[in-house]
Amino acid sequence: MSLSGKRVLLIVSGSVAAFKALELARLLGKAGAAVTGLLTAGGARFVTPHALQAITGRPLAQDLWSLEEESARGHIRLVRETDLVVVAPASADRIARMAAGLADDLAGAALLAWDGPVLVAPAMNPTMWAHPATGANVATLMARGVTFIGPEDGLMAEAESGTGRLSEPATILAAISAILSDPGHGEPDAALEDALDAAIAAQDGAPPPVRRSPAPAVSPSTFSDGHPQALDHHADAAETAPSTFSASHAATPGPAPHALRGTAPGTLPLAGRHVLVTSGPTHEPLDPVRYLANRSSGKQGHAIAAALAALGARVTLVSGPVALPDPPGVTVRHVETAREMLAASEAALPADAAVFAAAVADWRPAEAATQKMKKPADEAAPPMALVPNPDILATLSRHAMRPRLVIGFAAETEHVVEHARSKLARKGCDWIVANDVSGDAMGGAENTVHLVTDAGVEDWPRLPKQEVASRLADRVAEALA
Repeated sequence: MSLSGKRVLLIVSGSVAAFKALELARLLGKAGAAVTGLLTAGGARFVTPHALQAITGRPLAQDLWSLEEESARGHIRLVRETDLVVVAPASADRIARMAAGLADDLAGAALLAWDGPVLVAPAMNPTMWAHPATGANVATLMARGVTFIGPEDGLMAEAESGTGRLSEPATILAAISAILSDPGHGEPDAALEDALDAAIAAQDGAPPPVRRSPAPAVSPSTFSDGHPQALDHHADAAETAPSTFSASHAATPGPAPHALRGTAPGTLPLAGRHVLVTSGPTHEPLDPVRYLANRSSGKQGHAIAAALAALGARVTLVSGPVALPDPPGVTVRHVETAREMLAASEAALPADAAVFAAAVADWRPAEAATQKMKKPADEAAPPMALVPNPDILATLSRHAMRPRLVIGFAAETEHVVEHARSKLARKGCDWIVANDVSGDAMGGAENTVHLVTDAGVEDWPRLPKQEVASRLADRVAEALA
């Protein structure tokens, strides 16, 4: 990815994970971005000003009350000369200060003086992240258009495990690239206009108007600064959405698989809804020419995205490398690795529902070779260390902006339903679509699936993947109705 010509203000706050900000700054510079580091008093407890300035190669910003800093640049000019503000890591204290609008230090003053996109990467103890005060602060910032990435599940500094771990620098970099390269940044959101029209009509006691102009073939990008989408998300929150940190599950799927088809234009069951879908495999580079992957074709995920769009949904499809055309009427984000897929999925939030149909690689090489690995003279296989990839389904199921309905897929070769039930409990999602891939399901045209929920299991017959997609889209519409 290239960020040539882009300017990033990197705010590093007080967290043990602050050392990762140095790697993020390095990756941003390698991608061509001009990075200015802003170190808070807490951040300076974990990384030194000299280290951050040396890596960025630019004068550090640190003290609001420094005559030298203010006369040389000043906090207003600091944000006037940037394209994106990134807070990584963002401690619980920094998030609370942002929500309250405090400006008693340079980071607070700069954030208040900035009216462009902000990306926040939280890092804190899992109990702090789950606290209602943090949840309220995050919801406040999201309503203002701030984008969040992470935190992820994992081992913490206190030898505890849970959600609170800073996203990896490469994952944050992918989210930054998505925001800065979005051509639809700032475009109006038709869904917001529909929601406002409906609200006004409801106030007057009239039926909601039907928009006469057709919706665009491709929805505005979801990688914008978030203002329209955040307002749209919160506009109907009082009626339809659980609280930000709610653990309640979505409605159990109903019995009629095609009850919602054939509705008239203007009354499509998913009109005004945003649904996130992932599809295809991920490729994890070993070297410039080799990678770890799986046999997923993306046919099922792409069919689901198309079926949801046909029911009126605004669909964001995050697709790994596939040999398929983009579904019509769907916003598509092409990614390669699991970390890029997670970043693109988080950047697509808020969403009413999410269907994680992608077959994400569980592991990746600890280090990818920069040059093609050559076969040694003795033809011995080179040693290879693997590390876990982020768990996209579990991360989004416990996300601060968790969709109301989260659906995972389980591709199994044995004990299909049993493994799916276990996965449903572990991941924290609402439904699991389990399928047996011991045959040709990953590349074939048909699929046999089982819809697993807390209420039980529905066994669907072997069907074309388009028909599986239509049935699942109907179920999503019923649950969100």
